[in-house]
Amino acid sequence: METLANLESFIRSASCGSFSEAARRLSVTPAAVSRNVAMLERNLGIRLFHRSTRKLTLTEAGEAFRLAIASNLEGIQVAIAGVAAADASPTGTLKISMAPTLGMTHLLPLLPQFLERYPRIRPEWHFENRTVDLVEEGYDAAIGGGFELTPGIITRTLAPAHIIAVASPAYMLGRALPADPEGLQALDGIGMRSLQTGRLRHWMMRDTTGREMLGALTPSLIVNDPSAMREAALLGLGVAMVAVPDVLSAIENGRLVRLLPEWYADAGAISIYYASRTLLPAKTRAFVDWIVNAFKQQGLAEQFAGI
Repeated sequence: METLANLESFIRSASCGSFSEAARRLSVTPAAVSRNVAMLERNLGIRLFHRSTRKLTLTEAGEAFRLAIASNLEGIQVAIAGVAAADASPTGTLKISMAPTLGMTHLLPLLPQFLERYPRIRPEWHFENRTVDLVEEGYDAAIGGGFELTPGIITRTLAPAHIIAVASPAYMLGRALPADPEGLQALDGIGMRSLQTGRLRHWMMRDTTGREMLGALTPSLIVNDPSAMREAALLGLGVAMVAVPDVLSAIENGRLVRLLPEWYADAGAISIYYASRTLLPAKTRAFVDWIVNAFKQQGLAEQFAGI
């Protein structure tokens, strides 16, 4: 009877085309993955992979075996997770992706209490401004906005993702405050290229009465990261249009001022995403529930709305 470790190593190596990448996603060493696959080949008496210095490719027999076990393996993993969840506290590595400023400023401070309650969970948090593939990259969940949902992905909304205009007090000294979004044209803009399309981002703003108007920034500086936009604004280089969580603390301590307080752009929602399974691993369920509850208890949705 083959071990689950051998089968998981084989399936992950087949999808990644690399023992090293498979090892990273399984949180083990490349040597362990290679050893598990070699043991599986020896036990089956067949060669599963063509090996080269660049990539692994499945043999004909390897592809047939992969097709035969892939769906069954997920069922076994779910069953094991279910038994563990019923008999023990949540445990294991918890791999999460999140936007850097949102994660470090607002979510990382929640971690000590989470670990006090779930000491057997080992967090692996990745701070990154990109859309990750939860299944292929081995993430348990991701937190952010603007994700394109694929089949099998579940989302729970945490807060609105509102974009506001900010600048430093030093930059605004001696300059007239804009009366509406069109008035932003008179100021230096800090622009950002979309991480997905490479185009400059433009925002349609609305006020509390429902009026809409284009936030007409003319960029004098262009960056490709929201954190860089905030830092440029702090340096007095102009006006940036950024998500409320990225600048909330800087507004509260006076390092940035919000222009057009009654206007904002709606960028959708900040949500937590995770792969749909018949039975979600206990560690993931615990984290999802904890984050949803923390947002409610601390009123983060109201703070991030910025209205």
